[in-house]
This record gives sequence, structure tokens and C-alpha cells, in this order.
Amino acid sequence: MILSIPHLLDRDTVAALRARLDAPDAPWVDGRVSAGYSGAPVKLNQQIDELSGLAAELGDRILALLERNPLFISFAVPNQVYPPMFNRYGEGMTFGNHVDGSVRISPATGRKIRADLSITVFLSDPADYDGGELLIEDTYGVHEVKLPAGDAIVYPASSLHRVSPVTRGVRVASFFWIQCLVRDDAKRTILFDLDNAIQRLNATSADDAARRTLVGCYHNLLRQWSET
Repeated sequence: MILSIPHLLDRDTVAALRARLDAPDAPWVDGRVSAGYSGAPVKLNQQIDELSGLAAELGDRILALLERNPLFISFAVPNQVYPPMFNRYGEGMTFGNHVDGSVRISPATGRKIRADLSITVFLSDPADYDGGELLIEDTYGVHEVKLPAGDAIVYPASSLHRVSPVTRGVRVASFFWIQCLVRDDAKRTILFDLDNAIQRLNATSADDAARRTLVGCYHNLLRQWSET
């Protein structure tokens, strides 16, 4: 399942992040430093040094907003989140077909995180660049994603995906991974649908007893399926 999260970052936050990322002293490095053996041959971009203070500072700003976003929490049921990274695609840069690694190891802490979901937070508006679409393949075909700055897309890390070549301008984004309390995508979808139904019933002040029953069903399913 793929989820778009609109306005994860507001305009002021995007502008503040971009000012730091676009500064002349920003520690951009070759993006292949974090690619695995299969990803490196098809990866041509830049990324902020993961061990830099800038990556930690800006990543913390994104995580502070993410953990307060109810749509993300409902969809991902997060357990651990890999520290956000930042990439940049100039003209001619691209990232060919690849599947994200199943386990990510933080170079700062050595902590291992199973990558159940991938997330991209767009930091460039679509009008600022041509190309650079995120293309995600699943059983329903290829999904082309190019969202406004501040919006995010969350999708299974197991999916085949790529970033098409940028032909004009610069595409800047943050990207990272989530280890979910429930690793199975189909079970997370059931929980997401159930939680959305409960929220709709709450908004319409539906029968209290029915709502309590559904809330109990949600937590009992989560209790059965979660891994902590």
C-alpha cells in the first residue's frame, strides 16, 4: 500500500531546511557511499554526509513533525525510524531500478533497523525541476510520484522503484526507512482501515458502545500482530 501525506512540513519549515541544504558549506557527498552492491551501479546523485551535524539537526526537525502526524502513525504503526537522510539530483542525475536493503545499520550508532517502509519527503516544488519522478512498481503497475514541497510519500521498502533523470533544475528530498510494529503489509492495511473507520465514527458521534467494541478489536489485533 502507498500513502501520500500532504503538508507534513509547512512552507516555513521547507524554506528553513532548504536554506541550510543550499548553503555553500553544506556537506554534500557522492550518493553512492550509502548504496549497496546492487544499488551503486545505478545510483547517480548526491547526499548530505550522514555523520554530519547538519544531517542530525535537520533530521530531528522532520522526525519531530512526523511523530505528531496522525495519518503517518495510523498507516505505519512505527516501531523504529532510521535517521532521515537528504539527497539532491541535479541535471542528468538519476537512480535506476532498485529495491531498498532489508536491514539498515546507522553509521552513527550501529543500530540495526528492518526497513519495512520507505518514505520520501519532497523539498523541491515540481515547477522547480523537470524529470525526477519517483516511480514505484507494485502488482497494480507503476505509480509516478512528484509531490509539492513539504508532502511525503510512504511505500513498501520491498517494492522496485527508481528516480527518473532530472533534465532541468534540482530535486532535493529527504528519505529514510521505518521498522513497523507490524511487519506484514496486509495486516497493517487492515489496521489502517479499521482506525480510519473508528475516526469517522468518532467525528459523527456514533454509538459509544459500538465504537468501544471497534477500538477493542483494533488493539486486540495489534496485540496479536505487533513485534516489540
